[in-house]
Amino acid sequence: MKRAALAATAVLSLVSLTTLTACGGGGGGSDAKATAGPTATASQAKPAVDPVKELTKLFVTKAEVADYNVEEPAKGDAMAETQEDMRVDKPACAPLAYATNYLPLGEPEASAVRLASDGTFTYHYITLATYAEGKAEAAMKGLAEAVSSCTAGYTAKSDKASTPYTSVKKETPFSDAAADESIATASTVSYKGTQTMRTQTFRFGDTIVNYFSIDSSGFMKGRSSSAKVPTDLVKAQNAKLH
Repeated sequence: MKRAALAATAVLSLVSLTTLTACGGGGGGSDAKATAGPTATASQAKPAVDPVKELTKLFVTKAEVADYNVEEPAKGDAMAETQEDMRVDKPACAPLAYATNYLPLGEPEASAVRLASDGTFTYHYITLATYAEGKAEAAMKGLAEAVSSCTAGYTAKSDKASTPYTSVKKETPFSDAAADESIATASTVSYKGTQTMRTQTFRFGDTIVNYFSIDSSGFMKGRSSSAKVPTDLVKAQNAKLH
């Protein structure tokens, strides 16, 4: 994790100086407390359930994706810690800003993030989020509308940095028959060439998984880059959500 943290910090520092960013973050949750019956004692009451902790059990592990280290992102690397910290010049594009900064979409009840890395400077962020009934569908609809509305680009800002995305293109996601919906995008930033970042987003009932991939070496070494969301990682993670 140390190497990933140092690399991510270096990218954020570089991009902030040039009013660009390639990082993001977020997560949250709430506690659901079981209520005991009128004759139950405190010792008989069921323990509170932490929805975030339950969600983290669904992440792939090193044992399941041997070519990757799967860890929590380094603290402080996020462009925006919450949706409220992210500002977008075109409101319709907000879901894209969330997806490309590993923030959850829509109005989740709980969310969590993991970083999968393979020893290079290409990083893959996995965001899992759970929703109340109907909210996951609404979140996917918002993302689909953003992809259609924001092909010419948009600018996302936070107190840390500003990212002017120059284009957004809809792509074909990994084909997963078990998924209720799926959307894939390629977003570009002009910086010493063209930096292309990709997302793939899947809905399984009331759960959404978003994959965001970025090749940080393009920013750091001043050359064009084009990150891809790895199929093996998607297959392994999606299998745990079926």
